[in-house]
Amino acid sequence: MPPVSGSSSRALNAILPLVASGQPYEAHQKARTFASRYSKSGQYDTAIDVLFQSARELLKVGQQGSGTDLTLFLLEVYESKGEAVDDESRGRLTQLIALTGSSGSWRKTIIDRSISWSARHGDCPAGDQDLHHYIGELLYKDGAFDAAEPHFLASGKRDSARSLANMMIEWSAAGGALGNFALRGTLPYLQNGNIVGARTFISQFIAQVVSSRPKLISPLQSSPLPVTPTGEITHTTEPVLNFCQLAVLTCQRANGEKNKVMRESWVRLCGTYQSKGGVLATRETLQEIATLYFAIPPPRTQPDNPLGAMISSMLGGGMPGGGAPPRRMLSPAVSGPSAPGLD
Repeated sequence: MPPVSGSSSRALNAILPLVASGQPYEAHQKARTFASRYSKSGQYDTAIDVLFQSARELLKVGQQGSGTDLTLFLLEVYESKGEAVDDESRGRLTQLIALTGSSGSWRKTIIDRSISWSARHGDCPAGDQDLHHYIGELLYKDGAFDAAEPHFLASGKRDSARSLANMMIEWSAAGGALGNFALRGTLPYLQNGNIVGARTFISQFIAQVVSSRPKLISPLQSSPLPVTPTGEITHTTEPVLNFCQLAVLTCQRANGEKNKVMRESWVRLCGTYQSKGGVLATRETLQEIATLYFAIPPPRTQPDNPLGAMISSMLGGGMPGGGAPPRRMLSPAVSGPSAPGLD
């Protein structure tokens, strides 16, 4: 039985022996009763300790339903107290998430509620970065790639970007175009204004690809090609991989409408690869990135020719016709070591 703190000792000394003696229902009920009493009297820290330790012990003996219920109650107390996201408050949740296990929907329920709490009481509107990263790693290790993907993207940390790249490589081994997996990491990071994440992801992705599949390296350029003092691309025989690398480097050097060279480079880059057809032939995401980094306004109607519309918008035109719905606008990521809010 774990040690108990002084303020919560009376409750836990009545609850935890019930778990150890095989009476989980009784332990669950007592935990709720004590925690409710403490919470209503404003003793939030005591209620939190009771709920955390009780949920942890119940989960250890396989009582997922009871453990999940107490974890959700814990999050309610977090909300009532206005508990801020820090190592301690996050650490309680990561322990409980890990103990819940992957069977059923219990873990997902806790994850969803935990992210919502962290979004309200932390620094990141999408949820705490460290919490997202932990969840992404946990799901990745369980082989739940589709569930891990949004957490790595929402985290935006360098470690998350590296893990996402490694996961995408593993995922691609099951089938599917390699370029599609590269786009699934590169473009969302760029959409979020996260140049560091996009650069880290595609660098790791390319390194893993050429290490395991050296034949993908283009015979026209067998060594990495320096493009900027700090950036290089590895020319491959897969056009989408080349596009992802060039897209990141181009966005990194963007400065809205002030850098006309980069604006024109972006349009040419998209035109070159869209003309090849395939997955890049029509991409609304590319227009969003054009607006975000290069101040190229979106067309007022959805065109049949995205490249033509992008050029028209860049020149100050825009497509005549009905209005398009308002689009999300992000502040462009700063070029340099790291953007605010990342690592």
